[in-house]
Amino acid sequence: NYRGCCFRPSIGFSASPLYRKEGPVNIRNAQSGTGPLKTTTSENAEPEIRSRSFFAFNTNCCIKAAVETDGAQLSSGQLLEKILDNAVGLCYRYEKLWSHTQKGSDIWRLNHAQGKAVPIDAETAKILQLSRHYCEETAGLFDVSMAPVAELWNFRKAQVPKPAEIALEIAKTGHPRIMEDHAQLPIAESKVTLGGIAKGYVADRVSEFLEDCSIHDALINLGGNIVVKGSAFLAETPQRYWRIGIRSPKHASRRKAAEERAAAIARSPHGTDLRALRNCTPFNEEPACILELSDCSIVTSSIYERCFTDEYGNIHHHIVDPRTGRPSNSDLASATVISKRSIDGDGFSTALLIMGSYWAKNYAEGHPDLEAVFITRDGRIEATSGIREAMGCVAGGAESHALF
Repeated sequence: NYRGCCFRPSIGFSASPLYRKEGPVNIRNAQSGTGPLKTTTSENAEPEIRSRSFFAFNTNCCIKAAVETDGAQLSSGQLLEKILDNAVGLCYRYEKLWSHTQKGSDIWRLNHAQGKAVPIDAETAKILQLSRHYCEETAGLFDVSMAPVAELWNFRKAQVPKPAEIALEIAKTGHPRIMEDHAQLPIAESKVTLGGIAKGYVADRVSEFLEDCSIHDALINLGGNIVVKGSAFLAETPQRYWRIGIRSPKHASRRKAAEERAAAIARSPHGTDLRALRNCTPFNEEPACILELSDCSIVTSSIYERCFTDEYGNIHHHIVDPRTGRPSNSDLASATVISKRSIDGDGFSTALLIMGSYWAKNYAEGHPDLEAVFITRDGRIEATSGIREAMGCVAGGAESHALF
């Protein structure tokens, strides 16, 4: 019973209409020249591939798409360019709406309202309602109101808060009350941040927008929130399935150490020597495993991407357990969720990592919309029953596969 999206053998989810509604962010037909593309099925058809790389949501993002053409549609590439421009614009629009650091955004105004009700966009109300939904679904392990606690853990200064400070900030947490087009936090000191769910919501909306424009083959990467659609057009020979590597915690730690050493070598009294950085040999990283799939989302939560070592040699990562206010101490190093909707990956991957391998695997097996791959801190790989046949062993040349 393959509950995932398209992987070997392929079968699909039924699309859930939980938040697929036309809201303020609807750019279909809003820009001239961005109507649906007509793909061709000629034997001489060759894919027109276009991509956009950009910085949003405080991370590097990329959208790649392909459309077939046999030369009869000379403007198909140009039209695809405009569609991708609008897709990027959609991302920027959401970032402006939900960034907790941009003055004037809905979330910034909510956090600075001192507990008073503030007007919000209809989609802000929707994502806040969805955030509460995932909080309830995971018994509080996914909680966007943990922002006051998360701010205590200063990763730039390698700062470890005191237990009394953590307890004080936990008392300030609480989900906002939603009143149609207004929201209100429980107390003046409460805060929310959508960093753990916004990219999933936006990735789904970008995917829907591309589909509305008849773009069926695409790769959307919003800082690790991956959506793959249609055939793998980036391969030397187009393939039915995308090959997605899950990062190995062991290799990721070695890569991070190599990057830190390179930065230290390049540092000088006059600043960073960029030439020295460029001359450093990049770390040759292999994935822990490779998944062959299509038409789905892949989201990974891990403890090794953002972390610091304190003065006593203890490593602290950014996945904070809402029950303790401290980094999760479960046996998992990463939890990867494969689902039809990227927002499900956001809403569940962090909670699964906090649960630990035993409870996480049981939870994912019992959920009708999730498949998952877990990597423990000692390197053991476990997976739900529906995704095992899509997993491949890492062989020679695996380093050439994209790691997400």
